[in-house]
Amino acid sequence: MTDIVDELKWRGLIALSTDEDALRKAFADGPVTFYCGFDPTAPSLHLGNLVQILTMRRIQEAGNRPLALVGGATGLIGDPKPTAERTLNAPEVVAGWVERLRAQIEPLLHFDGPNAAVMVNNLDWTQGLSAIEFLRDIGKHFRVNKMIAKEAVSRRLNSDAGISYTEFSYQILQGMDFLELYRRHGCTLQTGGSDQWGNLTSGTDLIHRVEPDAVVHALGTPLITKADGTKFGKTESGTVWLDPEMTTPYAFYQFWVNADDRDVSKFLRIFSFRSREEIEELERQTQERPQARAAQRALAEELTTLVHGAEQTAAVIAASRALFGQGELAELDERTLAAALSEVPHVQVTEPAPVVDLFAEVGLVASKSAARRTVKEGGAYVNNVKVTAEDAVPTAEDLIHGRWLVLRRGKKNLAAVEVTGA
Repeated sequence: MTDIVDELKWRGLIALSTDEDALRKAFADGPVTFYCGFDPTAPSLHLGNLVQILTMRRIQEAGNRPLALVGGATGLIGDPKPTAERTLNAPEVVAGWVERLRAQIEPLLHFDGPNAAVMVNNLDWTQGLSAIEFLRDIGKHFRVNKMIAKEAVSRRLNSDAGISYTEFSYQILQGMDFLELYRRHGCTLQTGGSDQWGNLTSGTDLIHRVEPDAVVHALGTPLITKADGTKFGKTESGTVWLDPEMTTPYAFYQFWVNADDRDVSKFLRIFSFRSREEIEELERQTQERPQARAAQRALAEELTTLVHGAEQTAAVIAASRALFGQGELAELDERTLAAALSEVPHVQVTEPAPVVDLFAEVGLVASKSAARRTVKEGGAYVNNVKVTAEDAVPTAEDLIHGRWLVLRRGKKNLAAVEVTGA
């Protein structure tokens, strides 16, 4: 492999570093033990977290040892949000989320071999710590003037919401994490998003105060933005989660398939494990034949397989093809079909109605007369079968899995009808 710092830079994954040359030397002298933290402030990780996990995997595959920290302690507090205090979740809820996040991280790193990953939980070294010990042993090393200068804190101090001592203290806890992992595992590098830079450097500063001879590093990845100005990892239906119950594998796949041509090169470099040559070839194809969406499809297949497995990926690809007349709808399993149809306009009816009524009701056309014209012109399909009669009415036998009708106008305009009373 090429130098890992060069590799990360080529992929656009280095925004900030405490000392890039020193870090490059540490990797060259390696192996480096490093960590990244994930707080259980929700029941699932999301695409922003996936950036960090896959960055960890790249560094691991370059011969270094990752520690994946799921913050059972910091998750009880949460890092400062830009505008308001976080809702504090019950300890038993946070404990449950710790296990869910661990289960999402574990398949994405290597837990065997000479640089096997290790899962850690900061509750292990905080739950037995008294307030007096915390203030005497850790708090004394932090200077309030530096703490309030951190961007996340200063934003809140200048807002109407202000900031509680609880969230203000978050950076001390994260700094203590780095110190503990340095002592317990010889960890000398912390990675994370550049928006967490203040918290990352709290750890390096603390270690330098407590262990003056220690050489430690922090590495911040850039915040990912989309060309159209919308937030990365967001869709009309909300955040793209890694949990299949919160974001279906079909919706996850479609997020990548629908990536803007202006974004797909950046997404390939950040998320794909393809070689430079393969990525550059996909970039060339996007420039020459953007309508083929070769890069988007390659990325969607790779990442859906990585997160949800090959079987689920095959199912969603089959669903994507079948919806547009390139496969048998009836062969799709009910769960995958339902997930796919939830992503298109859909309505519920108690019994089948005339096709022209359904086309108008679901919004594929503006009116029943427009629906009749669509039928007459040969552009109306129900379950991929062309509708030839303007008075056609689907029967109960037409319902896929006893409940669904898939409507299509032309080649690309899809909608669904769920018949609940048939």
